[in-house]
Amino acid sequence: MQIFRGFHHHQLAPACALTIGNFDGVHRGHQAMLALLHNEARHRGVPSCVMTFEPHPRDFFAERFQQPELAPARIATLRDKLNELRACGVAQCVVLPFNHAFASQQPEAFIRDVLCQGLGVKYVLVGDDFRFGAKRAGDYAMLSAAGAQLGFDVARMNSYEISNPTGQSGGLRVSSSAVREALARGAMQEVAQLLGRPYAISGHVVHGRKLGRELNCRTLNLRFTHWKPAANGIFVVRVHGLGDSALTGVANLGVRPSLDANDVNGGRVLLETHCLDWPAHLGAEGGYGKIIRVELLHKLHDERTYDGLEALQQGIRQDCEDARAWALNARI
Repeated sequence: MQIFRGFHHHQLAPACALTIGNFDGVHRGHQAMLALLHNEARHRGVPSCVMTFEPHPRDFFAERFQQPELAPARIATLRDKLNELRACGVAQCVVLPFNHAFASQQPEAFIRDVLCQGLGVKYVLVGDDFRFGAKRAGDYAMLSAAGAQLGFDVARMNSYEISNPTGQSGGLRVSSSAVREALARGAMQEVAQLLGRPYAISGHVVHGRKLGRELNCRTLNLRFTHWKPAANGIFVVRVHGLGDSALTGVANLGVRPSLDANDVNGGRVLLETHCLDWPAHLGAEGGYGKIIRVELLHKLHDERTYDGLEALQQGIRQDCEDARAWALNARI
């Protein structure tokens, strides 16, 4: 998959079949949409293309109006979103910066300048609640009418439902909001059903405070800047990227309330993962710089504040025991 920041690139194909959205989590509804997009692109002999945004539009408005509560909890980092789009067979992805100029663009200008002149769309697929342009003035009817006039096809995909994982009657609409809500509850099996895969976070392993060595609990640290995760707490995990097979571990996703917020992590979100059986061939420093993927399989509990390092160490030991017991029972 080719990735472009903006659409002013000569490497972009002169025409495409396009879908537009935030695609946070790339859940099963997104996957169904991307499969349809792929088929329509193939029939027209053009590449499939996804247009997405960074930052998230709601992040932009939260900062603009100084209302942080408007910012959504994020399911995935940009890295993970792009990896999942690639796995779905998308040919090219255009990442547009959502800024004041873009937010102020009239819907007619968006159709003319971005869709037609910028991307040469032959087909546009949108969701059933799609809106665009300044003050969300553009809608499916406007886009469809423009397509008929300017020579591109427009289609709308209805909501995607799965059988309700809670056992209640009726289908469950798959959406990023539903994934966020399940993550907030720590319902990781439900999250996996909505995503079609275990929930995972990836990144480069970075150096931390080295406190894990003092606690006899070496960790692999993934640090994130400007990320408000939809999940938090202590999890049983499976780690990929350290060898031929996945490793079982226990991880803390959050800001570590028991430690000084002014430490090396500066109060930022951190995913600290301890492998229950550290591979001997890696040695003490073998994880740094590697790109790993951590699947969050089961939530043990929320982050806790411990009164001192001894209490923290006891809490870590208990988490490791509970993680081993869960993994043995689940046979992972």
